[in-house]
Amino acid sequence: MSFSFPPFFSASFSRQASEVSRRQTQARRTPAAPETTAPPQPAADDMGERRIHQRFIARLRGAPCFWALVEGQRLALSDLSLRGFALPPPGNCARGAQFDFVLQREGVPDEIRGRAEIANLFGKDEAATAGCRLVKVEGDGLARLHDWLVTHVIRSATVRITEKDADTIVSGHSLI
Repeated sequence: MSFSFPPFFSASFSRQASEVSRRQTQARRTPAAPETTAPPQPAADDMGERRIHQRFIARLRGAPCFWALVEGQRLALSDLSLRGFALPPPGNCARGAQFDFVLQREGVPDEIRGRAEIANLFGKDEAATAGCRLVKVEGDGLARLHDWLVTHVIRSATVRITEKDADTIVSGHSLI
């Protein structure tokens, strides 16, 4: 008995694979980034879905592994992507408020500095979460964030995964 995917699955996967390939080729041709960069803005046809890149749970083996220093507080991230992160709301904040941050990875003496904007607030009290969009990232921070996420995907995988596969997952569109 053979099984084949419905045409919309294979077309979707083919389109996604060619899009990833196009982006990788374009990235190789792009000159070095300026000292301070901002994440790329979504294309007009992507505006309906704000989740451009896959979000990754910021935990490893049940423990927080990504942190943000905001206004003197070290806050464990809930999730992290190439375009933003979620964390407990820093101080007295509102949607649209901007703040400086320093991202840290547990056990690694590397930091990524930048500025974020609160895009969404949900939950109450201890369960409150702020979804934040990256506004700017200093230096090569976006490239290092990409590397952090590739490493995180490899370390979190329950099956063997190559660096190339992890890179495709991190660079690709959100699956949800």
